[in-house]
Amino acid sequence: MKSDFTTRVLSVVRRIPSGRVASYGQVAELTGRPGAARAVGNIMRRASVPGLPYHRVVAAGGRLGGYGGLELLKRQRLSAEGIEFSGARIRHFERIRIR
Repeated sequence: MKSDFTTRVLSVVRRIPSGRVASYGQVAELTGRPGAARAVGNIMRRASVPGLPYHRVVAAGGRLGGYGGLELLKRQRLSAEGIEFSGARIRHFERIRIR
């Protein structure tokens, strides 16, 4: 059974549009639990709801963060949505992250 927090996290992730990203911290804030970025990361690691855009949740400052050890796949999915990279960081992170 999912906790209320998990349900809220997955709801926020579901609403991240293509071509945009949110940090783990932003997702935590949007659920009403600022400071719970690590908890969001743990939920992302365990969740397996088909069709959710998990790849759009990234680490602070535009770093990719984990993706079950499949960072290259995460990068490819984000690139397919038009997101550009500069080294290991998302270019123009402040412009494309959700508000």
